[in-house]
Amino acid sequence: MAEVNGNDARTVVAVIGAGIMGSAMARNLAAAGLDTRVWDRSPAAAAALADAGAVAAASAQDAVRDAGVVITMLPTAAAVESVIFDADVAGAFAEGSVWAQMGTIGVEATLGFRDRLAAARPGVTFVDAPVSGSKDPAEHGQLLILASGPETAASPLRPVFDAIGRKTAWLGQVGQGSIVKLVVNAYLSILIEGVAETMELADRLGISHQQLADVIEGGPLDAPLAGAKLHKMDRGDYAPEFPLEWALKDVDLAISAAGGEAPPLLAALSGQWHTAVAAGHGRQDISAARLALPT
Repeated sequence: MAEVNGNDARTVVAVIGAGIMGSAMARNLAAAGLDTRVWDRSPAAAAALADAGAVAAASAQDAVRDAGVVITMLPTAAAVESVIFDADVAGAFAEGSVWAQMGTIGVEATLGFRDRLAAARPGVTFVDAPVSGSKDPAEHGQLLILASGPETAASPLRPVFDAIGRKTAWLGQVGQGSIVKLVVNAYLSILIEGVAETMELADRLGISHQQLADVIEGGPLDAPLAGAKLHKMDRGDYAPEFPLEWALKDVDLAISAAGGEAPPLLAALSGQWHTAVAAGHGRQDISAARLALPT
């Protein structure tokens, strides 16, 4: 196994999942001089990263074998379970390696995977490290990493996280990273739905989108993400940066984790976005929430 520490410029990192976020991570890891292997359920997605210096592994087992750090960036808990446990990729983890689970899969699944790994591979460290940020921050290595897990994992993960993120917040024991991520994405989702509905109201009242932007920009209501999505909606640009279906998944995970009666605004938003996904907007950007509003 390659030694994993801040002085080893050739740390071996395996990235499992080469979607929007995983592919950006792999590019930045390779650019930072880390020996990067990538596997995706779509071989073409992994092969496309060869020009960045990453090696497309023939299998997930081949990707993780001898890797000091394994990153999973898969969209759902079911996908993680299928790859890591059902296909026994966990059995191929190198002794002493660190598994950084970086997709947003919910608190319950995260704790379950921690416990299953501890039972099957006690010599492998599990870290819960979802990220805040979408396509552009991922491509520029500007993600916020919400890490939680054993303190001993911070040092071996530092060169890896430094290559893909602007900041790593260590939040405590496994599960805390996922909790914070769900809260953050609930806020993000409410913000985006607010932008979409405000634009719809402006249309009905005869206010141009530019007038709306001019009034908000530079003042206390000017949130950079909201402004960016307002302009994206105005252009009719729904190319995915953070797909709506994955944002909805996170909203539903937040509602489930909260327990009790669902927070009313999140519950209403979930219903609205389920309608949007059913109408075919799930693969579009979260800004496609605008397309599902009644006019």
